[in-house]
Amino acid sequence: MEIIKLKDEFIKLGQALKAAGFVDSGVEAKMVILDGLVKVNGEVEVQRGKKLYDGDEVEFEGNIIKITK
Repeated sequence: MEIIKLKDEFIKLGQALKAAGFVDSGVEAKMVILDGLVKVNGEVEVQRGKKLYDGDEVEFEGNIIKITK
């Protein structure tokens, strides 16, 4: 499990995937999100710009990102 500490009020989904090292670029993040491979709080999410807040969880290829303050 990767933990991302928020510097601001939120982080966008694509940025979170990059920050956790799950993807190498924004383009790759966009592709895996649009392909329906990413879940936010258990639901498939297809918006790269989805805002993630404290307590949200992202799942990608069996890996989890936990968003905390």
